[in-house]
Amino acid sequence: MKVRITEYLDIDLEAERWCCNRCGHDLGEARESYKRGCLVRERDPREIHFPIGPSKEFNFSFDPEWMRIVEFYCPGCAVMVENEYLPPGHPLTWDIQLDIDKLKKKHGVKSRRRARKPSAKTSTTGRKPRPAARARAGSKTAAR
Repeated sequence: MKVRITEYLDIDLEAERWCCNRCGHDLGEARESYKRGCLVRERDPREIHFPIGPSKEFNFSFDPEWMRIVEFYCPGCAVMVENEYLPPGHPLTWDIQLDIDKLKKKHGVKSRRRARKPSAKTSTTGRKPRPAARARAGSKTAAR
């Protein structure tokens, strides 16, 4: 079941994945930021906010040394999903963080627990093996 989150962004509750509303392209895990699955373009603010007025110092445009515009595009259809105005060097924001479990409950979607792959430290039952009994002082195993 898909639920619209923004104009261009849906969440597939059954798969727990972000997807583009226009083309359905998968944008990554819903418990992570959708921006990780987008194409990113950083732009000079003067490309969008053209300087107005005769003064170069006071022209109603953002100074590129103080501000950058970051655009996020769907890799499938190139629709602009989101944009942000950030100071240079500032990390990208995680603007949408949903409570997936409550959203599933609201829409009547059953939660599927992901099966974990058994590792070398776990048995096939998924339980960690019990530690070996420790040798006690004075016992036969401690003397060996």
